[in-house]
Amino acid sequence: MKHRIVVLGAGYAGSYVAGNLARRLSPADTEITVVNAVPDFVERLRLHQVAAGQEIETQKLADIFAGTGIRLRLARVSAVNPERQVVAVVGADGAEELGYDTLLYALGSHGDDRSVPGVAEHAFDVAARPSALRLRERLDNLREGGTVLVVGDGLTGIETATEIAESRPGLAVTLVARGELGAQLSAGARGHLRQACDRLGITVLEHTSVEAVEATRVLCADGTALASDATVWTAGFAVNPIAAAAGLEVTENGRILVDRTMRSLSHPNVYAAGDSVFAIGANGRPLPMSCASAGYTGMQAMKAIVGRLTGSKIGHVKLDYQGNHISLGRQDGILQMVDHEGQAKPKYMGGRKAARIKAGILKMSLWTNSHPTFCMPKRKHHLVTAPDASAANALPYAPDAPADKAVA
Repeated sequence: MKHRIVVLGAGYAGSYVAGNLARRLSPADTEITVVNAVPDFVERLRLHQVAAGQEIETQKLADIFAGTGIRLRLARVSAVNPERQVVAVVGADGAEELGYDTLLYALGSHGDDRSVPGVAEHAFDVAARPSALRLRERLDNLREGGTVLVVGDGLTGIETATEIAESRPGLAVTLVARGELGAQLSAGARGHLRQACDRLGITVLEHTSVEAVEATRVLCADGTALASDATVWTAGFAVNPIAAAAGLEVTENGRILVDRTMRSLSHPNVYAAGDSVFAIGANGRPLPMSCASAGYTGMQAMKAIVGRLTGSKIGHVKLDYQGNHISLGRQDGILQMVDHEGQAKPKYMGGRKAARIKAGILKMSLWTNSHPTFCMPKRKHHLVTAPDASAANALPYAPDAPADKAVA
């Protein structure tokens, strides 16, 4: 009987892991199924461009996985039962259960619309393609001088505000920051960001906390009411509660606790990658939710699964977050590297060169995920008779040693 591997989610982490497992494991021994709610690979890092009105070509997952032997199941995951080793899904044909021997949980995150009253009912977000398209439709219907309020000064908020302001100069865009704008950046990069906002006509409100969102305004903690024809909420992300409901060991906010190899601490045949996992980086700090973290954790999970199933040595990926690449519209950007403690280094890169580097990173990420059969190895690995499924082989967490390298 073949070993059943089920991958939940086909975002940056899930699609990468599934494709690389198919490259490395013998189809005579394994059966890989990917469950995803939509038929396309969604470039989440470009959804602010979609919302601003730009056309971003999408790729079909069926085309991406063609020739790999991967089974694609278009369905929504409704529950996971790790004791019975089944996943409950709901698709066009109704509800069913999928059994697994190894599970990769990569359902990602979504906009946090529950922490502030009114967000779910009245705000837009760019965390998923349908919501980005709804925002675009709303912006299309605004008249000249319409007001757009972007709440949240993290990277998503900055990119969304600048993209909308550049693509739709007839709208009045305001960026609401809880603290200082670009506080995570170096002094020079913060200055560059402010100049970009001034150039694009973006009004920046710093040290402003939003307590409620209404249909045509937001209410701030100091009693101020800000008029808004379209409120975009980028002030935080949340994960699906499915992992917690399944009884997996999770953090308070529902992210899956894992060992150094991305293996669940509570259920050894479950692995996690991407925004769904609580992973500690080389500096001893949690990795942020990001595409880069999805790459690191996905690669580590893939190597661990292959190693344990084939009885080979598990390669270690250095979980090292190196910096932020921020787009400020199509012709400007910021490249800000960080030190080992995650603090911004004094030097940064800004302008068109930084924008081109960011565009190159996006193209590389898309290519990597959409070409899982590239350099298909001539010899695929067979599984050992009894793959290790015990927690005894779990490796404790410790910061990566300086000599650690990503094993190809």
